[in-house]
Amino acid sequence: MTTSRTSDHTAPTPEPEAEPPAGRRSWRSTGTRLAYAVAIVSAVAAAVLSPLGEHVVKAFLDEPTCPGEACEGKNPQNQGCTEDARTLKPGGNPALLQLRYSEECQAVWARIERGNPGDVVTVEAAGGAKRSAEIEYGDDKFTSMVRVGDGEFQVTACAVPKTGGKSTYQHYCIRASEATAWR
Repeated sequence: MTTSRTSDHTAPTPEPEAEPPAGRRSWRSTGTRLAYAVAIVSAVAAAVLSPLGEHVVKAFLDEPTCPGEACEGKNPQNQGCTEDARTLKPGGNPALLQLRYSEECQAVWARIERGNPGDVVTVEAAGGAKRSAEIEYGDDKFTSMVRVGDGEFQVTACAVPKTGGKSTYQHYCIRASEATAWR
């Protein structure tokens, strides 16, 4: 066995620690790990608390937030009622007017797809409420919901062009009931 002696003037030189290749940083730093953890938690919280995140969470829960009377006058998209919604959109429909019905929410709403600013879309349940919405910009708009209950109902939706506006269709209405061939 061979031993090496060092003089009293020199101490053994420690080996240099391996450094990460250029352009790469070590994940070992506590500060770096903490910063990444805070960034990830913040991003997840922001996603869940945003309107889109709220919609995604509701979709996972797969239940509307307002069945029945609680849906009256509310936005169908925000309440999760579009998830099971079925549509009536007759052919030869100059305004592309449609009625949407959510059995789970026990509510209907109307939508116009081919209108102009100032045009109005309405929905009314027989013996119930009437809702309307005016196109402010673009060419489409939907109403808030009208409760129809669990059972028989009759509803009417209308597209009403603005007097002197750009729309070429006339006042146009469609009617439906629970027995309608909703798609």
